[in-house]
Amino acid sequence: MSVLSFEPVTGTVRVVFAGEVVLETRNAVRLKEGGLPPVLYLPREDARMECFRRTTHKTHCPRKGDAAYYSIEAGGRTAENAVWTYEDAYPAAAEIEGHLAFYPSRVDAIEEITP
Repeated sequence: MSVLSFEPVTGTVRVVFAGEVVLETRNAVRLKEGGLPPVLYLPREDARMECFRRTTHKTHCPRKGDAAYYSIEAGGRTAENAVWTYEDAYPAAAEIEGHLAFYPSRVDAIEEITP
């Protein structure tokens, strides 16, 4: 089983969808998990949640727990199941509980802006 490692992201992370900023934060966390590409997890309180619609899609990770999904709706566009979150993460993943992660291919951009 791979080990999870977390590191705070310095600077701002901005997620753009349909030309609109749907999330901007200075409190992102980068998760590294084994040989997988790193994933940014962003606090839900920094998201424009009116652009997010909960779906019935769910997945399970043996290291992090059960993931729930959201679609993004903005600018007349929809990206189905583009966002996932661990609302009741396992203790090893408590640092990302309630944060949102985005599939890069389903949004216009995930920008890291360094100070």
